[in-house]
Amino acid sequence: MRAQSEIERLIRQRVAEDPSAIWLKFKDSQYSWEEVLSFAQRAANGLLSLGIQPRDRVALMAGNSPEFLWMYFGAILIGADVVPLNRWQRGPALEHMLKDSGVVAIACDPDVLPFILDARPQAPGLRYLITINAGQSIDKSVDFSDLLGAPDAEPKVAVDRPVAAVGLLYTSGTTGQPKGIAAAKYEPLLTPLLTAMGVKAGETMYACLPLFHANALLISAIGSIRLNAKLALAERFSASQFWDDCRKFDAVQVNTLGAMTSILMKQVPRPDDRDNPVRTILSVGTPAAMWRGFETRFAVKILEWYGMSDAAGILLNTQGRVGSVGKPVGGAEFKVVDENGQSLPAGQCGELLFRHPAGQATSYHNLPDATRKAYEGGWFHSGDLGEQDDEGFFYFRGRAKLAIRRRGENISAWEVEAVLDACPEVLESAVIGVPSEVGEEEVMAVVVLQPGKCISPEDLIKFCEGKLAYYAVPRFVEFAASLPKTGTQKIQHSVLKERGRTEATWDREQAGVVVTRS
Repeated sequence: MRAQSEIERLIRQRVAEDPSAIWLKFKDSQYSWEEVLSFAQRAANGLLSLGIQPRDRVALMAGNSPEFLWMYFGAILIGADVVPLNRWQRGPALEHMLKDSGVVAIACDPDVLPFILDARPQAPGLRYLITINAGQSIDKSVDFSDLLGAPDAEPKVAVDRPVAAVGLLYTSGTTGQPKGIAAAKYEPLLTPLLTAMGVKAGETMYACLPLFHANALLISAIGSIRLNAKLALAERFSASQFWDDCRKFDAVQVNTLGAMTSILMKQVPRPDDRDNPVRTILSVGTPAAMWRGFETRFAVKILEWYGMSDAAGILLNTQGRVGSVGKPVGGAEFKVVDENGQSLPAGQCGELLFRHPAGQATSYHNLPDATRKAYEGGWFHSGDLGEQDDEGFFYFRGRAKLAIRRRGENISAWEVEAVLDACPEVLESAVIGVPSEVGEEEVMAVVVLQPGKCISPEDLIKFCEGKLAYYAVPRFVEFAASLPKTGTQKIQHSVLKERGRTEATWDREQAGVVVTRS
């Protein structure tokens, strides 16, 4: 018996319905459902020929390409648990993930292989190294193209249970060591998002976020299969290429994260900005100050939402309430609590807690204490700050761990960043707390300027005045060429916090700049 996953069942259903229909578009190539199944079956049989068995864990540490998906589908077909890993992880974090996950095989890009070889001594169970798009076997690895020489036939292997879309999914590690998230089944939890996007069968979804991240893999790739839509895949996000890609592929839907909408908004306006096929953008982190302007300029609708890989629970804003991440969907319950776990009234900021009627859908791999703590009292403790208004709309206010404590006041790094990012000269920013000589912390902003733009620290402070509480206006400012980020474009505040102030850091107090209390 070979139990089929929902993903395999849907692919076979699409092949039966219309084998020549196109599913995947990548650069100038496109692949039909029949070709997708062929690649998946050959990859599956190739993995079996290596010795990989059902319930083995197989890691994927590669950039966006069709081969990533063939490898992913192949592992699913033989009942292996897929572990997507951030291709930019290195050193101790990579060693931890390889050891903690217990993967027996890893498929990676050729440039990633040396780092895996360095980490391999810490992962004794890692037996098989597979390179993607190398063209030849290198450094004790097997090239994926060799595996595709296996038979194009349904794999003959006993699979005793349908595998989930992901076996383990690791947190980005922006505030600490990455944790492996084991989920029983993510796919049904995402149904409200897929419904809200309004994508019809045969239409195209555009994905430029990395497939090793839940957003692109589960919402875009798997979501397009569930919707019987097409998937246009880009290697990476490019602000200059974004809208041209959407036009080329006739994409009606896109997902964005973090600063992506801000970066797109700060591109030089073009006469054809509104001339694009995109209807909806499923967004995380669109600044309220530019929300309506973005929708008007590009003729799209923003659907802001909130969710975590760590647990089941989604907030979705389909009503267009600017700045809000929306209301609970899919039967989830959300509340805002204080430091003692007591519910807070509307308008007060606290930690976001949520639970799902399906119960506890996730756990932290090899971390039972962390799992119990996260689900204390039957609610998942997100570690995120938020508030609710009188009409039930929720608002995200940043990570609790990134909150800054200055002279008795709690400051949201996210709120300060939102103001800084609204400055015309600023491309993006990161705000951290640095030690204060009088105790607690001071606010420090690390700022990346728009290409060709210039602004003094003094003028940047003036821009912030009146838009932030006086105590939240940064004392320290440092201009940088770029910000450290994860592969999913999340700013690594922990890296900046560990570095702290440098010789290039400007000090407002030392410069004699006084912020008006208003």
